[in-house]
Amino acid sequence: MAQQLKNITKRSDDFSQWYTDVVRNSGLVEYGPAKGTMIIKPYGFAIWELLQERFNKEFKKLDVENVYFPLLIPASLFNKEKEHIEGFAPEVFTVTKIGNKILEEELYIRPTSEVLLATHFSKEVKSYRDLPLIYNQWVNVLRGEKTTRPFLRTSEFLWQEGHTLHESEQEAVKITNEILGVYQKVAKELFLLPVIAGEKTAHERFAGASKTMTIESLMSDGHALQCATSHYLGDKFSSAFDIKFQGRDSQWHLGYSTSWGISTRIIGAIIMTHSDDNGLVLPSGIAPIQVQIIEVKETENVTNASQLMLKNLKSKFRVKVDNSDKSFGFKMSEAEIKGIPIRIEVGPRDLENNNVVISRRDNREKVIVPIEDVEKTIIKMMSEYDKNIYNLALENTKNRTWKAETIEEYIAILSKEQGFVLVPFCGEISCEADVKEKTQTTSRCIPNDVKQVKGKCFNCGKDSQLRVYFARSY
Repeated sequence: MAQQLKNITKRSDDFSQWYTDVVRNSGLVEYGPAKGTMIIKPYGFAIWELLQERFNKEFKKLDVENVYFPLLIPASLFNKEKEHIEGFAPEVFTVTKIGNKILEEELYIRPTSEVLLATHFSKEVKSYRDLPLIYNQWVNVLRGEKTTRPFLRTSEFLWQEGHTLHESEQEAVKITNEILGVYQKVAKELFLLPVIAGEKTAHERFAGASKTMTIESLMSDGHALQCATSHYLGDKFSSAFDIKFQGRDSQWHLGYSTSWGISTRIIGAIIMTHSDDNGLVLPSGIAPIQVQIIEVKETENVTNASQLMLKNLKSKFRVKVDNSDKSFGFKMSEAEIKGIPIRIEVGPRDLENNNVVISRRDNREKVIVPIEDVEKTIIKMMSEYDKNIYNLALENTKNRTWKAETIEEYIAILSKEQGFVLVPFCGEISCEADVKEKTQTTSRCIPNDVKQVKGKCFNCGKDSQLRVYFARSY
């Protein structure tokens, strides 16, 4: 690890290579044997488990139930919702035979599970008394990707996908927005990501959705990243899959559905937002190891002091003692690359004065602390650490957010810097396609916290009712 630290490319030299160096040198992932796949190693998967734990807790507040649905989808089912299949067809992996036997019907490996849930709902629901159904599953999905990068874009990735069915449009819209609120809350509190919440334009809307809500974040290089989405599907899937129930008026009605998800992509967002030229910088809430105790020299006193601190701290923090036979410098470098928020150096000289040295990953600040004050010092330093890395990300977002009224102004801004640009926009799909062709940028969202006012579209000049963020994105 100490030697690998020297091999991390500087962000200013090559941001893409820097990212790859960080995720591999920190022990998060390794490339899988099949193109576009990744092996998530224990340290990387521990981040995913902490994320799962928090989201499951938040979802339970909304009466979400966890389920599991099959990996394989019969082609006839997938083709029922025309808009949906057209959106995913180029990315679908297809099973055509088992052994040497050609299948009578092709099977698709799930790129998402709306059609499976819709089929199930059509059998499960007969009356309004059967509603609502509020399901979530933690699974892997496959989507063919031309260009891949660990976490950010891989052919196989992990995610949670929620699917719900409701008696009324109002209920479905309500949970669409509630789930968006959960994503926004966890992004800020756990991932320490400043995000913009809003609605996707028609051009960027999820295939088959009536409305797509999103949270968008800005990476340290100024590129945007879609962190999570929540889709209101209306009655489109109910119509295609004949999901009907007998209502309170004894008449038959179509159900209203939603779907929503967040994937391992969010780990890439966390890395690109907070990390630096020395490796990972992880928010304490998702750091698999929050505190690393590093023995400067292996003596009986040092070992005893380390084990006592471990015993006293492990009920409040995720703590590990590095008592390996690696050199002290190697241990420090390894902890830095892995983004461990707090390090405690335990050495014989400091112990003679009943002290240890505590340092933060973000600013490398070191303080000499009496052993009896270690716990309260860590609590204080970890709070300051989290506040600092959030504020740095927030400052980056503010400094990289602009406004433009015309396509010329827009292009001029992005020729100098990357970031969010708020523009008046007509909302037409053809106009956005033209912007994308001209600038290689896309709309990110119609922000919830920006007043929508009339104007002239920044690209085509038509009347505009919207103010929309555009950016280059991952």
